[in-house]
Amino acid sequence: MNVVWTREQLDEGVKRLATQLVTMLASVPRWALVGIRDGGVPLADELADEVERQGAPRPDRGDVDITLYRDDLYTGLEKPVLGDTDLPFPVTGCGIVLVDDVLFTGRTVRAAMGEVWDFGRPDFIKLVVLVDRGHRELPVAADLAALALDTRKSDRVTVDWERREVRVEPGAG
Repeated sequence: MNVVWTREQLDEGVKRLATQLVTMLASVPRWALVGIRDGGVPLADELADEVERQGAPRPDRGDVDITLYRDDLYTGLEKPVLGDTDLPFPVTGCGIVLVDDVLFTGRTVRAAMGEVWDFGRPDFIKLVVLVDRGHRELPVAADLAALALDTRKSDRVTVDWERREVRVEPGAG
């Protein structure tokens, strides 16, 4: 396993993403950070804290669990574990910033957008990720990414929030 981002780099990446969010959404009257379970939730929490530390109003926070929206729900998962979706604000008329730790094929983001739309019609949906590792299968792109990694499709990219590091584990092939 190879550590590609240390605690200091991860912390700086979160601060930079928050600064870019505040700038990008300065004229937007109402927006919310929505973490995609599981990896996007801690990043969304940290971004909300950092946005507030930077003197901007704290955005609303919500979380989505995409299990029931996965395109492989009935083909590849033995026993899916359902998590909670919590959107404690009106989605209609709100700008939604989806947050995830790693952007890979785009399928998770597609599922998260579908779920958000089931709760209302947002003004927009933007995507913020800590790591963009490429290998898209769908036309999905992050509006903001702290780190772009050149990986092989078989590699495993992990954001470890306890150790506060990003690791790449080489895959076979």
